[in-house]
Amino acid sequence: MTTDTAPTALDLPPLDPLPEETQRYFDICAEKLGFVPNVLRAYAFDVEKLNAFTAMYNDLMLAPSGLTKLEREMIAVAVSAENRCFYCLVAHGAAVRALSGDPTLGEMIAMNYRVAPLDARQRAMLDFAVRMTKASATIEEGDRQALRDAGLSERDIFDLAAVAGFFNMTNRVASAIAMAPNPEYHGQAR
Repeated sequence: MTTDTAPTALDLPPLDPLPEETQRYFDICAEKLGFVPNVLRAYAFDVEKLNAFTAMYNDLMLAPSGLTKLEREMIAVAVSAENRCFYCLVAHGAAVRALSGDPTLGEMIAMNYRVAPLDARQRAMLDFAVRMTKASATIEEGDRQALRDAGLSERDIFDLAAVAGFFNMTNRVASAIAMAPNPEYHGQAR
């Protein structure tokens, strides 16, 4: 099923035709997911912005890291919950459900990650991501030490901060332009 509704409240028509490489990327998304995520469609009016967005997203969320893919998605949901970003809560909540095999975990993190069945490492990561979202200027060495004590390496701490920072930025853009989540996300991994 493909979503044909506008991805945002803005009238920014996609490039037509899309550059060949971009069309291939969209075709891969459609093949793997069954649809092209609206976040990609939202950026399709400017291929350079789309490429910059996807490069950063793919690096932070898919590249090798001491943080698992599930942990990175959990960070996305916790940050998005704090920012009340509808698009990212729906899209990344679906990813948490799929990666965890738990149909309730995404909602628990979205509503109040403190009630979710997290291990000490995951709880420390989400505590840090939420603190960073609420008041990044208040983070001190003790906050980073708490992450080390929970088993995160220096690189893990950097990756955690980068993922949380990225979602703070994307949440604000998505909310400001009324980015609509693809309806397909709502039923995934239930």
